[in-house]
Amino acid sequence: MNLFVNPPALLVLDVQDGFDDPYWGKRNNLEAEENILQLLTEWRRRKWPVIYSQHLSLLPHSPLYYKNTNGPKFKEIIRPKANEKVFQKNVNSAFIGTELETYLRDQQIKSVIITGLSTQHCVSTTTRMSGNLGFDTYLIEDAIAAFELIDHKGIKRSAEDVQTFELATLHHEFATIMTTANIMTKLTN
Repeated sequence: MNLFVNPPALLVLDVQDGFDDPYWGKRNNLEAEENILQLLTEWRRRKWPVIYSQHLSLLPHSPLYYKNTNGPKFKEIIRPKANEKVFQKNVNSAFIGTELETYLRDQQIKSVIITGLSTQHCVSTTTRMSGNLGFDTYLIEDAIAAFELIDHKGIKRSAEDVQTFELATLHHEFATIMTTANIMTKLTN
């Protein structure tokens, strides 16, 4: 049985060239973009809603700085098509400072599938807000990626650990965590 009564929106968050910059450190899940592409291909085939966010940082040192030539560009593998909605933002949540919530409600979209970069920034923040706003939210763990970081105690945390902790805090509270294979199976049964 199909998991969804109405077509869910596929959210592709900030999959931009600037995330390939060494500035971010080591990354996990190098297959994230391929998994996003698999979902994107299915959504396009079904003519279901595809929505992008594009981070345009106001910080000049950021690889996503809005005045940079390449950093803010979408990665070639998942560039939006003309009929796909793009919301530009300069904070972590795709809901803040954009018309995303209004658009979803106007289109009567009740479920969202979240993919993108990076787990500890825009993905986590958008997922939390999506759940809090009442959307049926699914986060695709192999279609997102985290970066290593140094915590408040000066301890380096691996990208894999960051991903694991973020998913643990989001599951059940804000979203249902699934894989690309899980969601594809749910769409066809």
